[in-house]
Amino acid sequence: MTRPRRLPMVVTFLEMTARPSIPVIVHPREQVAILHAKNPPVHFYRYLYDVIGRAYYWVDRKKVDDKTLADIIGASTLELYVLYVEGCPAGMAELDFADPGIAQLAYFGLVPEYVGRGLGLFFLHQAVSLCWSHPIDKVLVNTCTLDHPRALPLYQRAGFVPYAREDRYIELL
Repeated sequence: MTRPRRLPMVVTFLEMTARPSIPVIVHPREQVAILHAKNPPVHFYRYLYDVIGRAYYWVDRKKVDDKTLADIIGASTLELYVLYVEGCPAGMAELDFADPGIAQLAYFGLVPEYVGRGLGLFFLHQAVSLCWSHPIDKVLVNTCTLDHPRALPLYQRAGFVPYAREDRYIELL
């Protein structure tokens, strides 16, 4: 029997307590669209989650069965936005509004082929704007040392401020 492997990480928790002043964000040169994926099929969500999160050890949603995942992503308090570039899925932003007054940027990332093309900050600003279009008092996000090395600086550049750090681990099978 294979034993789970523990992978240590440091999680940084960040918050944004006011709508950011809108800096000038350069619009990508490619044709882009951000679409709200309402009630996405489980297979499509799993595709995005896996292709975006594979290199960063996104495993939590892989551990749940299809019915449980369908309930999670079909919740009325969850919004999934997909970034498309030239018609192809290039990123996802999962916004969770389950806690009153709080938007949680639960998952955010780009498909590997689109990393490094100037899309991250653009898409993050759009996701943050979508959060603030709701009646909230703050936006929360967390990142960890297993994420892309530019994740933490990107969140800070967008206006998030760290408020806590915690040593954790994930179990890989």
